[in-house]
Amino acid sequence: MAAAWVPGRLQRCVVSPAGRHSASLIFLHGSGDSGHELRKWIKEVLNQDLTFQHIKIIYPTAPPRPYTPLKGMTSNVWFDRFKISNDCPEHLESIDVMCQVLTELIDEEVRGGISKSRILLGGFSMGGCMAMHLAYRNHRDVAGVFALSSFLNKASAVYQALQKNDDALPELFQCHGTADELVLHSWGEETNLVLKSLGVNTKFRSFPNVYHEFSKPELEQLKSWILTKLPGEMGTQSE
Repeated sequence: MAAAWVPGRLQRCVVSPAGRHSASLIFLHGSGDSGHELRKWIKEVLNQDLTFQHIKIIYPTAPPRPYTPLKGMTSNVWFDRFKISNDCPEHLESIDVMCQVLTELIDEEVRGGISKSRILLGGFSMGGCMAMHLAYRNHRDVAGVFALSSFLNKASAVYQALQKNDDALPELFQCHGTADELVLHSWGEETNLVLKSLGVNTKFRSFPNVYHEFSKPELEQLKSWILTKLPGEMGTQSE
């Protein structure tokens, strides 16, 4: 029997706010990537770094683990998948382990004086899926969630958790390219419809002719949404 996979403390790339730190954003990369490379990719698309006057951005890196879609080869992934499909079971054991690890990252911010209502969780592709599990199953008191080119499996534990929920839920910002051939646009759209039916305040934003990638309009809309969920003090919001 294989030994249980136990990740250590996450490496992370941090972008400090230009002014007084009063909110935090945890941005999770897609499979096989890293926090440093995600920051670099966003900078290339926007032609500038994603920065805020008052928000610290944390880009953690998933620890390497065997990844079944790569025939068991090691990759920087937040959890394992049986296959890249929305019509198969989730690898819940690895998802739950990573929820615990990422909770420690949230707790670090709280210990540093940032309330959970001033923390946003989100990510690209697998990172967006991870953020939805983290927020809607474990941390429903965060400021919001974003998922870019992401999906949940049809029988996701997220849906099951929300069926039993009476709490207020964080808003979801979700985007998807219509030309995505890896994570189909229809998978993202179905995820959004189910979450909406379960009480999540969300709008699905489609980007024509965009593949499994970022687009500048998408990131610009995300930045505006971030500022609505994590506003700065008076006089610091026009960023």
